[in-house]
Amino acid sequence: MHILFLTDNFPPEVNAPATRTHEHAIRWVEEGCKVTVITCAPNFPEGKIFSGYKNKWYQYELIDGINVVRVKTYITANNGFLLRTFDYLSFMITGFIAGLFQPKPDVIVATSPQFFTACMGWMLSVCRKRPFVFELRDLWPASIIAVGAMKNSLLITWLEKLELFLYKKADAIVSVTNSFKDELISRGIKHNKIFVVLNGVDHSNYQSTFIKDPKLSEKFALENKFVVGYVGTHGMAHCLNI
Repeated sequence: MHILFLTDNFPPEVNAPATRTHEHAIRWVEEGCKVTVITCAPNFPEGKIFSGYKNKWYQYELIDGINVVRVKTYITANNGFLLRTFDYLSFMITGFIAGLFQPKPDVIVATSPQFFTACMGWMLSVCRKRPFVFELRDLWPASIIAVGAMKNSLLITWLEKLELFLYKKADAIVSVTNSFKDELISRGIKHNKIFVVLNGVDHSNYQSTFIKDPKLSEKFALENKFVVGYVGTHGMAHCLNI
């Protein structure tokens, strides 16, 4: 099976979408699948291209058995809705063109949260006559409204219509939570094409221990304290006050 995966984040970037896609792709390759990832030059989150890369129209590299195709995009830092939208739109256009010239896939997968990538996936599925899978990682634009990044407007209304259109056009939707599935069903999406795949963990990367590190406890003054650790992103949605 040849999987064509569309994402605007991929290693050496280290954010959640890049890591998640990389982990999935590695396992697909191990299962005997051919995987082609279309992405852009690594630049997240500062909008600065990583060393060793250029913002070229077409770059190819092989990473852990994964065929990685990088295309030219409008690059900006991760701030400001309008500039980020230009970034997404440029990736949708150049990624679509690159996707037309890849060996014919068996399935096309496009990941969110922003769904201009999903637009690219749908367009490629139509042109190449292959099934389109929408990997739903967040409800967008609802998420940007929820954190106050943007208020309800005509643009939001248009984005919501586009969002619903893509849900309906997808041959299958992979949701990361049951609540997302319930939300889509309430909006008229057929339940039998929505599949919930929860985030997982590779236990081989970790070693359980109940032995405290005395140097770490001393450094952060943690002696005789009950300590809770959080490993993950602190973004606008988390509303962290320090």
